[in-house]
Amino acid sequence: MPTTIEDKKRLARRLAGGGRGFAEQYGFRATNNPSSLFQLLCLAVLLSRRGDFRRAIEAARALPDHGWDSAARLARALPAERVRMLRACGLRGEAERTAAILGELAQAVVDRYRGDLRRLRVVAHRDADRERALLAELPGVDDTAVVLFLREAQALWAEVPPVADRRALAAARRLGLGRSADDLAGLAGSGRSERLAWLVGALARVDLEQRYPEVTRRA
Repeated sequence: MPTTIEDKKRLARRLAGGGRGFAEQYGFRATNNPSSLFQLLCLAVLLSRRGDFRRAIEAARALPDHGWDSAARLARALPAERVRMLRACGLRGEAERTAAILGELAQAVVDRYRGDLRRLRVVAHRDADRERALLAELPGVDDTAVVLFLREAQALWAEVPPVADRRALAAARRLGLGRSADDLAGLAGSGRSERLAWLVGALARVDLEQRYPEVTRRA
């Protein structure tokens, strides 16, 4: 494992070298538009719930495949349709509850922010703490989901960084890259929120997929 700061920066550059955050590594777009932001929020909510992360990712991918690529469209979907989709993705045991949560979340985003989470940012006056608080007021968005959403949004919203979720921090500690989001931000470089998001996303994926042998072999 890296022992000098240059070694740590080298490993950090390699991990972030793919130029994609966590969500992008699994096929989601991370752009600052209403549809993309809402899909990232749904992904965060699904990942925050207990269960196989692969099924959560599959369910999040299935939303736009069913035409529910925005808060308004998901809010209009029939509850039974959402349940069928989630069951098809393997979330059988909690399909009804999760379907209800997604429906409530979509409706709340429509009612409070006209379907556009950029309006949440405006309401918060681009204050990261206020953004966290407003996100946590949405149905189904617990503290874990807030962090998972902001892990992606930090590449888009300059006031958000540094953010690292528990899995990214677990990987950072195990790989000798630090113990906090600030440590990782230092390795990413000042003013590089996008690169930090790539690094954090790569670390989270290493921990989720248990890719430590591969990373250490190449370190």
